[in-house]
Amino acid sequence: MKLLRRKEGPSLDTRVSALLEAATLGEGRLPEEAVAAARAVAERAGARTGLSLDHTVAALAGATGSGKSSLYNALAGEELAAVGVTRPTTSTAQAALWDGEGAGPLLDWLDVPHRHSAADADGSGLVLLDLPDHDSIRLSHRLEVDRLVELVDLLVWVVDPQKYADAALHERYLRPLAGHRDVMLVVLNQVDRLPPQAVERCVGDLRRLLEGDGLADVPVLAVSARTGEGMAVLRSVLGERVAARRSWAARLGADVAAAAAHLGVAEGEGKGLDKGVDKGLRAALARAAGVPLVVAAVAKGHRHRAVVATGWPVTRWLRRFRPDPLRRLRLGMTASPDARPQLPTPEETEGIVGRTSVPGASAVQRAQVEIALRDVGASAAAGLPAPWAAAVRHAARSHAAELTDAVDRAIAMTSLDATRRPRWWSAVNALQWLVFAAMLAGGLWLGVLFGMDYLRLPQPPLPTAGPVPWPTVLLAGGALAGVLVALVSRLLAWLGGRRRARRTGKALRTAIAEVSDRLVLEPVREELDRHARFTEALRLARADV
Repeated sequence: MKLLRRKEGPSLDTRVSALLEAATLGEGRLPEEAVAAARAVAERAGARTGLSLDHTVAALAGATGSGKSSLYNALAGEELAAVGVTRPTTSTAQAALWDGEGAGPLLDWLDVPHRHSAADADGSGLVLLDLPDHDSIRLSHRLEVDRLVELVDLLVWVVDPQKYADAALHERYLRPLAGHRDVMLVVLNQVDRLPPQAVERCVGDLRRLLEGDGLADVPVLAVSARTGEGMAVLRSVLGERVAARRSWAARLGADVAAAAAHLGVAEGEGKGLDKGVDKGLRAALARAAGVPLVVAAVAKGHRHRAVVATGWPVTRWLRRFRPDPLRRLRLGMTASPDARPQLPTPEETEGIVGRTSVPGASAVQRAQVEIALRDVGASAAAGLPAPWAAAVRHAARSHAAELTDAVDRAIAMTSLDATRRPRWWSAVNALQWLVFAAMLAGGLWLGVLFGMDYLRLPQPPLPTAGPVPWPTVLLAGGALAGVLVALVSRLLAWLGGRRRARRTGKALRTAIAEVSDRLVLEPVREELDRHARFTEALRLARADV
């Protein structure tokens, strides 16, 4: 027969580490009280695991008159605590030790100075505390109870037939400690005052109340410290818990689970970043940054510089009186009009603000960017609990003030390529000057011939190209060729300008996408990843495996 092995959950150390990680991740996003409580639990767990694990600290807690001290004496086998009838007699906790060797540091940590060795030989490893009354009229007594209830390994709640239904006990202690059912016992003391039938009814009613508190599985023992009724069963249950040497781990595990539950207000599965959620943001940033204006300026600037570089030398100088569209926007240009554009060094770009003269965004465009940022935050925060949804929305706008300068810087750096000179410009420029030189030579040649004729000097032989003299061919042909080359170059410049504008537009949008990803989407992803790690740590802390 195949045996099924029970799957073991994470170790206590793993759960404590996970709780501490969840508290760290939740800092600034969760209520400060819950984060501090989780850190305190983790610190307490670390301290307890460093002390004696061979001892189990059990605390007798109850109201005035419930008979805690009587039960304490009965279990210890001698009169260690003073017994009162109506007024509280225990002002500070005291401890009875069964084989207390090595328990000193543990009791020092618990800050229990009064210690006694129990006369009863049974129960090795048990450290039994007699606590003050939780309903004492003295505040110091109640604070002492609250302090030790958070620290002990095993809680033994002592009630009596008259006050077992006390609302203060159930609402202040039992109900909030519902997750600690594995380290809790409820003892109905003084049953010798009731007839047997009444004891059964009383125990049944007490179980009903405990079930309402979420403690249906907690053992309920009916005893009488005065007559000894039920004491053997109580000693047996305590002995089993002590022998197991696991109450301390169960207590700390319950504390970790409770602290994780308080942090759990920030649980919830978000949808994450939707695909394409940043398209609206990129489009809004592109419009606000004047990308359409820059793209148009790139096309016009390309044509302008092409005419200056490849136009007919006779008329191209007129083009220089027209401003370069890119120069007007301070894009991709150096200080000298004739200088070739150069990439700036990292030192030159560091800390520069307002690198371009692109017109600023209008009020409508700024509003569109704000709406796009809110849309990104709202989309990423969908499905998340309120604390983390607010953090995600804040992350989406955390660098809003830097967007304008970052986009302007990206446009300036990306536009540097828009002024690079194509190689064919240099070739055409050389051709134009060659044609211009031929035209000039023809003109000079004709001028010399005209001067010789004017001075009635004999004419030298004149070569011809067919019926047309070569000086005329050079002058007219050079002028016609220069104009034709300029027209063809202008057509090529127009096509090249369109192509360069498309390429620049694509590069600008890519640069803007990188800016939006770095300053908007990346912080959002980090916040979503933080929440995912928080959720995973919380699941591990609660041992939900």
